[in-house]
Amino acid sequence: MQHAHVPILGFAAFSGTGKTTLLTQIIPLLKKHGLRIGLIKHSHHNFQIDQPGKDSFRLRAAGASPVMLVSTDRRAIITEITPEQEPRLDDQLKLFDQSELDLILVEGFKTEQFPKIELHRPSLNKPLLFPDDPDIIAIASDCSLETPGYLIQLDLNQPEMIAAFILNQFMRSE
Repeated sequence: MQHAHVPILGFAAFSGTGKTTLLTQIIPLLKKHGLRIGLIKHSHHNFQIDQPGKDSFRLRAAGASPVMLVSTDRRAIITEITPEQEPRLDDQLKLFDQSELDLILVEGFKTEQFPKIELHRPSLNKPLLFPDDPDIIAIASDCSLETPGYLIQLDLNQPEMIAAFILNQFMRSE
């Protein structure tokens, strides 16, 4: 990733595997160790972060893009993407303020080339991603899998184990 100025680590899996749930458990564990974490999530759905009837929605609907909403608590920038196309992670990194971050976690963008942990639940009957993705550095599953020796296996139900892997192996290798 040309525009990654800090380490970037993805979580790749099919929908319903529990990426968001796991990330909400891992992020506080990493923050306890002093890491400043940013996150980029890819969505396959058209989403609205402002609501019909609100000033920001009306201004965007009138044609303003980008629209920045700012309060004392947070800031959001809404930019229309035209023509509609699948976003590229590196393009998003150009726009992502990394100046006060130690690590960027990424949910999705599973077909792009950057280090990833694959999440896999055999009960979902989905194929493993690692055979076709050389950027997968570990696999977290809810059961033991037959994998090549280079691929670190983690327990999907033990976020402490996954956070320790990130801290002790991934961050130290970056």
